[in-house]
Amino acid sequence: MFRIFSLGACAALLLVSTAGPSAAVAPADPPAAFGARESVLSVSLSPSGRQVAFISPGPGQTTFLYTVDASGGGTARETLSADGKPERLQRCGWVSETRLVCTVYMVGSSAAADGQVVGASRLIAIDSDGKNVKLLSRSVRPDDQYVSFGGGSIIDWLPDTEGSVLMGRQYVPEARMGTRMVDNREGYGIDRINTANLDSKVVESANPRASRYISDGRGSIRIMATVDIAGATGYESGRIDHFYRTKTSRDWKPLSSYYTLRDEGFYPIAVDPGLDVAYGYKKESSGRSALYSLALDGSKRETLVFAHPQVDVDGTVRIGRRGRVVGVTYATERRQASYFDKDLAALGRSLSKALPGLPLIRFVDSSVDENKLLLWAGSDTDAGRYYLFDKASKSLNELMLARPELENVALAPMKPVTYKASDGTAVPGYLTLPPGSTGKGLPAIVMPHGGPSARDEWGFDWLVQYYASRGYAVLQPNYRGSSGYGEGWYQKNGFQSWRTAIGDVNDAGRWLVSQGIADPGKLAVVGWSYGGYAALQSQVLDPALFKAVVAIAPVTDLASLVEDSEGWSNYRVVKNFIGTGPHLREGSPAQNAAKIKSPVLLFHGDVDLNVPIAQSRKLQDRLKAAGARSELIVYPGLDHQLDDKAARSDMLRRSDAFLRQTMKIQ
Repeated sequence: MFRIFSLGACAALLLVSTAGPSAAVAPADPPAAFGARESVLSVSLSPSGRQVAFISPGPGQTTFLYTVDASGGGTARETLSADGKPERLQRCGWVSETRLVCTVYMVGSSAAADGQVVGASRLIAIDSDGKNVKLLSRSVRPDDQYVSFGGGSIIDWLPDTEGSVLMGRQYVPEARMGTRMVDNREGYGIDRINTANLDSKVVESANPRASRYISDGRGSIRIMATVDIAGATGYESGRIDHFYRTKTSRDWKPLSSYYTLRDEGFYPIAVDPGLDVAYGYKKESSGRSALYSLALDGSKRETLVFAHPQVDVDGTVRIGRRGRVVGVTYATERRQASYFDKDLAALGRSLSKALPGLPLIRFVDSSVDENKLLLWAGSDTDAGRYYLFDKASKSLNELMLARPELENVALAPMKPVTYKASDGTAVPGYLTLPPGSTGKGLPAIVMPHGGPSARDEWGFDWLVQYYASRGYAVLQPNYRGSSGYGEGWYQKNGFQSWRTAIGDVNDAGRWLVSQGIADPGKLAVVGWSYGGYAALQSQVLDPALFKAVVAIAPVTDLASLVEDSEGWSNYRVVKNFIGTGPHLREGSPAQNAAKIKSPVLLFHGDVDLNVPIAQSRKLQDRLKAAGARSELIVYPGLDHQLDDKAARSDMLRRSDAFLRQTMKIQ
């Protein structure tokens, strides 16, 4: 058994043998231990299965790419680094046994966007020894009519070639006049690129409406998605049209239309070249999402592949460097997988027996021949670890820990629960009690999830585990407005149906008190993003219920959220999602600051791309004007997720101190 441990900010990561788990210990500095970023941000297996490449965080927002022998011998070698100002490494994948392609992500204020916070990406290729770096994304030219922030993506890794890929590229026309050398191509196209020398061949010409392409994993583009524009507005209407090709034709034929706001229509995600079908999601008669296939032979024959009677099918199990679809995933009380491939189904059962304490298992990557598999396994009390499985030798070796700082730390089990809302509706959620507690009369936190088009799941959650380690009971409600349970549960979404969603959040707090779990005088609400919005808006419905509010990167004003998107092509989609009418005022914490009576602590990064920091600043100004007790903590240079150990640790430490002081917790 082998594990990788970080020995310092820029030190090598070594593969070392361990003797097994030790007795549980408490971390010397809980905020630092729980606030540390995952040690593995991205990981991939080389085509032969002999090497592993992974991205690991350093101080601040720095990131490092390491490569290491997957057999467990030798030292991990630093291949590439990014200082996070603003570049950071997001993901890397092997394109040959000696070469990788990496996505470099940046976020910050842009002069090209009138000073607004924007995100940008670029793709590069690099040898595993750190040499021969090449920019794969199109370079910005002085005569470009505008700036493309997206750097493209890999559509097909072409595993049968040596170092070439099919890459989606965004073309920007030049503004020069009076010359025949002007490049007028515009839109999204596909090029075949040799990552070593940048030799390039056009595979799909640039299309101004194209937004996505799907390959069959064998080098053939079979599906194209185009974005519909509403009349002469220039804004997206929310409809995505999909087209396909048969095996014997280059002509595009209509496949399906998908309506984003209503989540209606067939949304393709993959192509199976053997079966000659496209897999995709579509609602079945119950209003829940299911996996369907559409034939690509010209008939468009539709087949229901898998549906679950209680929850949405929201993921696929894919294997190999071609992304072969071998099953589906869905979350009931726990995330589960159903395999189409009998061999993988048998392997899944064997792995569950071999790793009895780690029921959540995910296939991450594989060698080209699929004989070596890179796996992740975890649970509610284990942040996860990576394994290499060799089919030939039937060996399973542990490679890396997701969070080495928490190894041997006693974590709190997460229990699925159901509570009654005020209208009698049964609301699912997850309850985490402090390790070793009686489960009665505790300081408690209701923690609504973000999104709102999301849901909480059973598994490790660093925020929940930190508060549980500090003695709090934590309840995570999957309130109405959450995704994953079908359109009936989702309703109009958590903004337009805010009264129902926030009512469920408040009823979660009342349930904790009624069950004797929570001390009613020590009940708080903590949330991030939409969860922060829900935490604040809970005060508007019942100012006396929660005694303290912590909101991280929250939405506070719905009308401003719509206005912030006005200069972007998705403005109409955002506007329709948020909606119009009285709820823009009634459902905005900043518009109802006078109703917020409990102390509030806000956290926000000042280059937040998802929720502008102006949202928190507006609320803070309104709370101060209303005479409320509130504080806003701003983290310079950080985005929505606060991807910085120091910032996260500070946020945990400050929030715990705030809750203890406010609710008089010893």
